[in-house]
This record gives sequence, C-alpha cells and structure tokens, in this order.
Amino acid sequence: MSFDEQSQTYGDTTENGIVDQLRYGHPERDPDAKTLFELDAVSKAYDDTTVIDDLSLEIREGELLTLLGPSGCGKTTTLRLIAGLETPSEGRLVQDGTVVARSEMSIPADQRDVGVVFQDFALFPHLTAAENVGFGIEDHENRGERVRSLLELVGLSGLEDARPETLSGGQRQRVALARSLAPAPELLLLDEPFSNLDVDLRVEMREEVRRILKETGVTAVSVTHDQEEAMSISDRVAVMNAGQLEQIGRPEQVFQQPESRFVASFLGHASFLSGTVSGDVVTTGLGEVPLGRIHGLSAEYEGSRVDLLIRPDDVRGARPAGHATNGTVVHRRYLGPTVLYRVELESGDMLGLMHNHAEEIALDAPISVQLTADHDLAWFPRGRRQMADGGRSTSPSTRADSENGTE
Repeated sequence: MSFDEQSQTYGDTTENGIVDQLRYGHPERDPDAKTLFELDAVSKAYDDTTVIDDLSLEIREGELLTLLGPSGCGKTTTLRLIAGLETPSEGRLVQDGTVVARSEMSIPADQRDVGVVFQDFALFPHLTAAENVGFGIEDHENRGERVRSLLELVGLSGLEDARPETLSGGQRQRVALARSLAPAPELLLLDEPFSNLDVDLRVEMREEVRRILKETGVTAVSVTHDQEEAMSISDRVAVMNAGQLEQIGRPEQVFQQPESRFVASFLGHASFLSGTVSGDVVTTGLGEVPLGRIHGLSAEYEGSRVDLLIRPDDVRGARPAGHATNGTVVHRRYLGPTVLYRVELESGDMLGLMHNHAEEIALDAPISVQLTADHDLAWFPRGRRQMADGGRSTSPSTRADSENGTE
C-alpha cells in the first residue's frame, strides 16, 4: 500500500458517529469495514503455562484497536503473534485472507507488511532523525521526499539532522512513529507507546499519535494497561484478562455496558447495588429503580436478585437537611479536584461517589445518597460474573436459579 493510498478524506458523520466526532473530530468507523487481520481460536503456551487461551479477534481496516488489560493478561504476547515474533500453539492468524501463521507454520515478520513502534522506541543512536526514518526505505524512489513529508507530518521539520540523545522523549517517539510509517505498512502495532513519557506529555502524545494515524489512514493495534489512554484514543477497545478476551466494542459501550464484573471494575471505580426485580421496578437500598432505566432487564426476570453497576458519578450524596439518611461515609480519598467517598448503605451495600473537592463530607457522617445517572444502568445476576444476556457464566447451572431468585 502506498503512502498516497493510505491518505483518506473523512466525510460527514452519521448519527452513530456523533460521539466519536465530538471526541476526536472524526466519525466512527464503519462496523462493516473489511477485516484486515484475524486471530482465529488462537492459543499460545510456554511449556505448561498457557498465556493466550482460544482467542478470536478481528481487526478492521482503518481502525485503531487497543488491547487493554492488566500486566500478565496476554496482550503483549498477542501483539507479538500478530507481528510474527511468536508462533501460535493452536489456531491460526489470517492477514488479507491469507493464513500467515498456525501451529506448524509462521510467515516471517519481515514478510507481513506490519510495522512496530516499540516501547523504548529502538532508535539508532548513531543516526540522525532523518536517517532513522529513512532506514527501512533505502530503495524508495523518492526516499528524501518521503522522509521529509513524514517528519513534517509528525511535527519535526527542522530537526532532520538531530540525533536521538538531543531529542526529548516526545520527539523520539515521533521519530519512531515516522520510521514505522515510512514503508507504508498495512498494519501498525504500538507496544505500550506512551509508558516511557511523563504524564503531561503522555496526554499530548496520545492525541497527536491518533491524529497522525487518522491522517495516514493506517490500521493500528495498540497495547496498554492504562484505561484512560485506551478510552481516549481508540475506535474499539478489546479488554483482556488471563489470556482471554473479556469484551470488545466502542469505548463508551464497553464502559457503560460491561459484559463482566472484571470489565466493569477494570475500567474505573465500580460499585454494585443489590436489588430484586418486582413488577416494573428493581427494589434497592436507594429506592425503586424503573426497569426502563436498566439495560436489557425486563419483566421476565420477575423475582430475580440482581446487582446494578453504579459508577461514582451515577450517585449524589447530600448531608441531612430535610433528607432522610440512608448511608454512612466510611472512607474518603482526596484526588485533587474531586474527592472519592465510600458510603455504606443501610442495606449493607457499599457505594463509591464522587464530589467536588470543595464539598467536604466528614468520615462517619450520615448521608442521603440518591441515584442521579442519566444513562441506562448495566446489571448482573446476583452471584454471577457475567451478564445474563450473552455472557459466559462461571457456573452455567446457576442461570435459571439466578433468574428465578432461587440460587
């Protein structure tokens, strides 16, 4: 694929792309876009240790997909499998309809049309910025112009002759990105690309990297354990845990409608409010919550005991001033602009709630907590790890009991 072929013009946003346009300035990618790369039932084991377990994943053309998960979840191994640096123990990897790896065969990394931006940037210290960018395109007929245009794209015009030791961390990352883009790879892989940068530069660079990727139109897969990073730059997020794919979807979808308690908790502060389905409401320690405010929960679950996912910004606490109290503050964590409180409800549930730092509430103070969420709440059957609608149960035999309130 040539550099010119990678460049794309983005049209008007559709209704489903409004949120993405507000966040990034670009519409959401077409969910029916071509599958560029596929992992089909892939497993990877080292001796007796399984690192990747039956992983199936499609990478769509033109998207920025982030593999997100805690240390040891298998995300970096997945990236290395895609790059051709590892061979799967089971399953197969398919690129553009061609099998590039299976247990007994793997096409070498340099034949896969895949670029990699390494965590430590891996620049050649004895080469200038321009020489680093042009290192892999010696046979390019317009090598000099290609290098110049890429340095301009990444904001390094005028630093062509600078050596890596004279550049800042952000500038070195830009050089590494430009070098990876120079051969116009079909797929670009980014391994924890911002982990070596300080906090302020990390935020600036992740926005800049997304802009560059979208301007070139390259398909990219990033790996990180940073939830905010994944949410802020990705078209889709794939959450991994213990070598398996827990959930994949748009950042808003994965955050607001997690399919497992792990995803709910890993993507931010999560509390669970217990309740029982009764008619057209769920009776909870915060009062009755209409079924219409709960995603996918209907009257067919009558009598079921459920847990509602509550984020700190879904609830509001007030000191008793004409309000009946329903909880007590048991923990307080100062976060600068906000304070995270943990409140034990009279029902026994423990909820987190977020307040402005100027609104101080004392420890052990009685408080009135109200549900203020302006979106549909996610829910889980009591005692179940996964959602009832389509999730994998850790104890399949309990589904009927859970739904009927008899577990």
